[in-house]
Amino acid sequence: MGINITDEYKQIVDALEKNGYDASKYFDKRVASIIISGNRVIGLNNVPGVKLTPTQIENGVRVDMEIEEGVALPIPIHVCTGYVEKRGLQNIIFNIRIRKNAKVKFTSHCVFPQVEEFTHNAISNVIVEDGAVMEYADEHFHSDLGTINLRTITNAKVEKGGIYKNSFTLTKTRIGKLYVEMNLDLGESAIGELTSKVKGTKNDEIEIKETLNLNGERSRGIAKSTVVALDETKANIVNIAYGNAPYSYGHVECNEITKGNKVDVKTEPILKVVNDLSELTHEASIGRVNRRQLETLMAKGLTEEEATELIIKGILQ
Repeated sequence: MGINITDEYKQIVDALEKNGYDASKYFDKRVASIIISGNRVIGLNNVPGVKLTPTQIENGVRVDMEIEEGVALPIPIHVCTGYVEKRGLQNIIFNIRIRKNAKVKFTSHCVFPQVEEFTHNAISNVIVEDGAVMEYADEHFHSDLGTINLRTITNAKVEKGGIYKNSFTLTKTRIGKLYVEMNLDLGESAIGELTSKVKGTKNDEIEIKETLNLNGERSRGIAKSTVVALDETKANIVNIAYGNAPYSYGHVECNEITKGNKVDVKTEPILKVVNDLSELTHEASIGRVNRRQLETLMAKGLTEEEATELIIKGILQ
């Protein structure tokens, strides 16, 4: 597998395990995986049907990922991006192509355990070919200082009959400044799902923009954001759907929970129908933790803070 057991690798593994992830999976030769630290690849394993080809770029790494036609992987591909220095810049580019009728899941972790001044820029360019299925689950673990500037942009195209699901999660550590942008183009009879779950505390700043382009006849898509904003968190969430093709259906949804008299939260659903046979719907809500649930849990002996944390944990699961 060619893993270089270094101190930085150990720091990344320790951070993953601290947050409940079994990092031993990166040693399993049955699992396609790549581990990036800063601008270097410190672990790489390819399996039949999978080509992960990394190239060093300025302040980071580009990885070309290809899943061959008809391949169905029984185990998710594991991707880990880490940075163990206190200050710096990391640029990551993933070019992903899922060939016709292939089926694959990705489990991705971004680990920045001790950064004090750090910018992470990530761009993912995805093509899901006819009849292929791709799921990508991206979870982040940051330092507790809230000094990360994180920008992640995904541009995905799903061709005829393809399925694509992408989730972004940052709920266990401080955020810092976060910008998430997901753009999804759906072809004929394609299905897509964009999901974001984040929890902001102290003076975290959150900006999320999810866009569905329903370009193919009978395409279907959903864009859903769940945001918990505490203390002095600022959050701006925009969910957009364009109904460009007949019999296409899109739904956008944003649910935001606030706690703290200095939170600043805004949500904006945007729907635009170009073809009158397209159907678009939306749902948006901003509110405090449910008082009845809070009182029920407090009656069972929990403090208000403990009850609030339990309710928030349930919302973000």
